[in-house]
Amino acid sequence: MTSRERVLVAMSGGVDSAVAAARLVDQGHDVVGVTLHLWDYPETGAGSHGRCCAPEDQYDARRTADALGIPHFTFDRRELFAKTVVEPFVDAYLAGETPSPCTACNRGVKISELMTLADKLGAARVATGHYARLSRTPDGVPFLREGADASKDQSYFLYATPRAHLERLAFPLGDSKKPQVRAEAVERAIPGAAKGESQELCFVGAGSGAYAAFVEGRAKARVRPGPIVDAEGHVLGTHEGIHRFTIGQRKGLGIATGKPAFVTAIDPDTATVHLGASEGLESTVATVGDLVLAPGVSLPLDAKVRVRYRHEGAAGHIEGEGGAEGRRATIRFEKPVRAVSRGQVAVFYAGDRVLGGGTLC
Repeated sequence: MTSRERVLVAMSGGVDSAVAAARLVDQGHDVVGVTLHLWDYPETGAGSHGRCCAPEDQYDARRTADALGIPHFTFDRRELFAKTVVEPFVDAYLAGETPSPCTACNRGVKISELMTLADKLGAARVATGHYARLSRTPDGVPFLREGADASKDQSYFLYATPRAHLERLAFPLGDSKKPQVRAEAVERAIPGAAKGESQELCFVGAGSGAYAAFVEGRAKARVRPGPIVDAEGHVLGTHEGIHRFTIGQRKGLGIATGKPAFVTAIDPDTATVHLGASEGLESTVATVGDLVLAPGVSLPLDAKVRVRYRHEGAAGHIEGEGGAEGRRATIRFEKPVRAVSRGQVAVFYAGDRVLGGGTLC
């Protein structure tokens, strides 16, 4: 962005979005801060602070906006968030999957709602504190890139952003490193500059067993106990629900086998958890559904594939399966990839450019 524009900035109350807003103000833009109220939390102690979009963070967002001299608005999107993110999260765990709720939130709630609000508030652009970058092809087509800070890159969560939204998005932190952003917040005396990092899902909270307790609290009647079996099918014990397990899990199995054992498969039909050796976690082929490709990208293609957020990526060849309006694809990895889990998202890259992705199935 070069000329002065009205820019809607998503403000969660955290350091990143605050610095993003401050930089845009410095650039002379007409900045409007917006916070989406997505969830209510039962806890009120200090441990509940610093998480994305927590209600208590709305106060920090407002304080930051006041300090920057920009207007600030909060909009209630709790019903949409529950329907689009929380309910599918619970359903996925009960189906033996490992969901990616932050991807669902950015795709189905945050970006689309911010665009709608920008239209209502007369903003030409929408800016967020994501660590991601945007570039254009020689013929002007926008595309998403990884952020400069590899440890904080969030392009993974934004892979499904449509072209119409990419045309209007801005990521003021894309070329920055987190320590630089933190130092800038302190130097600017931004409210909450010393606030800690969010380490857990914004709606689940911290603590051992938090995910399982969350699922049980919303779907107790649907939780079924079942057997835990070894690679030969021998019953080793029982469990209280498959939502307590994920592919690749080693700790908290409740079973002593005398040798390292990992969750290698989860069968939702029989509520069976399968254990095996580390080798049983390796896959050379994976399938994705709900396929989304970046503008101008088509299959087949060779790419670096990240099968979960913190995955460093693996070389693979992606081919379309046809049918279902072309929304499925097969990934063939050059080398075996560990712990490919149903429900997670596989995102395709060429260098730092996002080519698309889909949900592992």
